Amino acid sequence: MPENNVNQLLKVRREKLAALQEAGKDPFVITKYDQSEHAAEARDRYIALEKELLDGRDELEYEEKRAVMDAKPIQVSVAGRIMLKRVMGKASFCNLQDKSGDLQVYVARDAIGEEGYAEFKKYDVGDLIGVKGYMFRTQKGEVSLHAGEVVLLSKSLQILPEKYHGLTDTDMRFRQRYVDFIMNPDAKDTIIKRSKIIASIRSFLAGRDFMEVETPVLVSNAGGAAARPFETHYNSLNEDVKLRISLELYLKRLIVGGFERVFEIGKVFRNEGLDTRHNPEFTLMELYQAYTDYEGMMELTESMFRHVAGSVLGTLQFKYGDVELDFEKPFERMTMAEAVRRYAGVDFDDPAMDDDGAKALAKEKGIDYEERHKKGDILNLFFEEFCEDKLLQPTFVTDHPIEISPLTKKKPGYEGHVERFELFINGWEMCNAYSELNDPIDQRERFAAQDANAAAGDDEAEHTDEDFLNALEIGMPPTGGIGYGIDRLVMILTGAPSIREVLAFPYLKTQNAASAPAAAAAEKTIPGAPIVSGEPLDFSRVNVEPLFEDLVDFDTFSRSDFRAVKVKACEAVPKSKKLLRFTLDDGTGTDRTILSGIHGFYEPQELVGKTCIAIVNLPPRAMMGIESCGMLISAAHKEEDRECLHLLTVDPHIPAGAKLY
Repeated sequence: MPENNVNQLLKVRREKLAALQEAGKDPFVITKYDQSEHAAEARDRYIALEKELLDGRDELEYEEKRAVMDAKPIQVSVAGRIMLKRVMGKASFCNLQDKSGDLQVYVARDAIGEEGYAEFKKYDVGDLIGVKGYMFRTQKGEVSLHAGEVVLLSKSLQILPEKYHGLTDTDMRFRQRYVDFIMNPDAKDTIIKRSKIIASIRSFLAGRDFMEVETPVLVSNAGGAAARPFETHYNSLNEDVKLRISLELYLKRLIVGGFERVFEIGKVFRNEGLDTRHNPEFTLMELYQAYTDYEGMMELTESMFRHVAGSVLGTLQFKYGDVELDFEKPFERMTMAEAVRRYAGVDFDDPAMDDDGAKALAKEKGIDYEERHKKGDILNLFFEEFCEDKLLQPTFVTDHPIEISPLTKKKPGYEGHVERFELFINGWEMCNAYSELNDPIDQRERFAAQDANAAAGDDEAEHTDEDFLNALEIGMPPTGGIGYGIDRLVMILTGAPSIREVLAFPYLKTQNAASAPAAAAAEKTIPGAPIVSGEPLDFSRVNVEPLFEDLVDFDTFSRSDFRAVKVKACEAVPKSKKLLRFTLDDGTGTDRTILSGIHGFYEPQELVGKTCIAIVNLPPRAMMGIESCGMLISAAHKEEDRECLHLLTVDPHIPAGAKLY
């Protein structure tokens, strides 16, 4: 829709509001509306009464059935948003949407009066209304509400996207999530299921006699996980503090204090990258139980996941993408070394293998490692490279190397390993659990090793926590613990392809100051409307690379196949700080993979849904073990010695596969 037309429609809506206010009918002064029920409940009540009164009376004509039902009218009062409106002379229809779904409303001039009907005809799609009346079934068979009174409860001053196309721009969907929930029932259903999943977890743990607690978010020492923390400043104390990266250490302090079964569902913050399965701010569930070990935690985890799936989905067999998942069968168990032996053909249990031998194998297999790495670190690298994506059905991977498990109890009789497991589903790590280390002397030694790693440049290493060590010296009983991300579990149980889909309001990169006028304009127009900024652009500090002096003959250039491509998915390449992996629709019907070293300039999630330009006839090139089939086009320059890059994106109306000339 042309911008001038959009602005005119917005102007008309404001004029309608002004007229209502001038007439003393300002909808924004209304403070409440009495709903008797929601749309789905009203429909169900009518269908139940219909079955009671009309069952076995199929010979009746429509008017006769109406007479039977109207003799015992179901009076209702509902409220919701107008999603569709059809005005037809003396009678009109609208679709009203509330939290339970849609309900057709029949509005007749004779039923609500001349004045009320004249006002209704001026209402817009997006307005919120209250309707009182009785239920009936139309001649076309749709259960509807016959309005006797219609009240405008809130005037919508913006324009919703067109009903049957919805909000399709991926970035705009998440920037205006409230519009997405209005237009996209699946998005709304995902958030509803998220709430049910969390409620089911709480219900299960209450049944196991766990107590829910809350622990500090701002901490002086962010421990309990290998991750970079966010940092902030406590003004009143004049002290730098961190946002927590896990829930672990305070929950263990509670175990020391005599609370034998505790859990917390809370936000944690890790200053790391974004991709389809990772978000720096995420919701974590951690629990600790005294007098049990990781075997007890495996039983609890398997039972909990089975309970949650059954209570929310009503089944233990369901699909994620193309994978048929089965939570009914016993979850498989294997050690990390067994997994590497099965999928990589390398035996890390061989007593003859030492640190040097492990490094030699890693070099032979093309696995990057650091000099500080030991045999256990390299076992973990082999597992990540060769095993994770093979573990589709629920699988417990146990007995991790001690080098990557600083808070875990050693496994008796299994040198260099600890009593730890991770649960994998669909190739994803879903859960992490330990037999918790309660030896304060051993814990101090492991903290010291982590301090050494930090000094060697590992910015994800933990640091010694003296107060936690003091708690262990007071005495902590043998304890089992579990931690897992709520967001990833919700993804699995709802089929969501991206973590952003399961967050009500995922964080998006803030539009920079130069685009602020455009952002302001976007707030005043419908999603997808063209945005034009009149602000001048300052290129005075820009340096660009000199033009090539060598010429390329036209025949060579003309064989380069430039195509429009749509970004279906984008994620960070593991163990690479620069590479992003793009899954692209190039119009052929087969997904194309291209890797691009632009992670320093973009987070993966902000690129999903964009239309880009790629050269698609370059020979495949292996990067980090992944074949990259083509090249995405970006524009690079410098501003005062700062590298700048913009991935070229084009009008989303250009179809995938369109050729550039």
